[in-house]
Amino acid sequence: MRRSTVRRTAVAASAISLALLVSACGSEEPAAKDEPKDKPSSGAPAAPGGNTKALSQAELEKLVLTESDLKDHKIEKPSAVDVAAAKTVSGDKAECKPLVDIMALRAPGGAGASVSRKIAAIAKPLPADASAEDKMKAGMGALGVTVTVDTLASYEGKGAADAVAALKKAGADCAGGFTLNAGDDKTKITKVEGASYTAGDESVAFTITVDMEGMPGTGHLVSVRKGSTVATFYSQSLTGKAEQPKAVIEAQVKKLG
Repeated sequence: MRRSTVRRTAVAASAISLALLVSACGSEEPAAKDEPKDKPSSGAPAAPGGNTKALSQAELEKLVLTESDLKDHKIEKPSAVDVAAAKTVSGDKAECKPLVDIMALRAPGGAGASVSRKIAAIAKPLPADASAEDKMKAGMGALGVTVTVDTLASYEGKGAADAVAALKKAGADCAGGFTLNAGDDKTKITKVEGASYTAGDESVAFTITVDMEGMPGTGHLVSVRKGSTVATFYSQSLTGKAEQPKAVIEAQVKKLG
């Protein structure tokens, strides 16, 4: 498959830029400063009946992952290009909107505040005397790295629980697939299957099959609720063989407290 076609399909499906894939695997930046590890989390606990107080944008910024939370990973804010591309993404079926929103850097419906980060593992540097074959393998591996969009969103009242419920319903209603539209590009999602992941107060996970010009690609969507906050994760790679980002999810859920 042509690299330009792979890039276009990946952006249409998940609003993840090729630039992150390249930079995430080619260099390592100093870890961002973070709050002390023993500082209590500001995540809101679940209240009786599911009613909780929403967190502010500033509070979510403190809770989203940084490079000091997840070693050997590149973590960046979505660029202006990512945000602009995400705004053009829509689906052809109204019932699939909760899934489309997550794939397009948008928090599931009704969030009072949200923040997103793009995350990818950093490949270990090759030794100075690496062979040409080793360098070629490393280059191919860089294209296959799983990139994850981690979005934290906060809700008033039962909004967080309602958002997770809407995702569960969308997964069931859209099991047979739907089409993503991004500008003039159309990407066919051929299947949405339930997957296994358990964390937080409640969670839901799906494996999403994407048609990449006749070749099946695999994406992963996981959502975890902790009180009034919903953490959603969508992962994909340019080769179409993404893995469920367990290390990313576990680190984020742990930081939520």
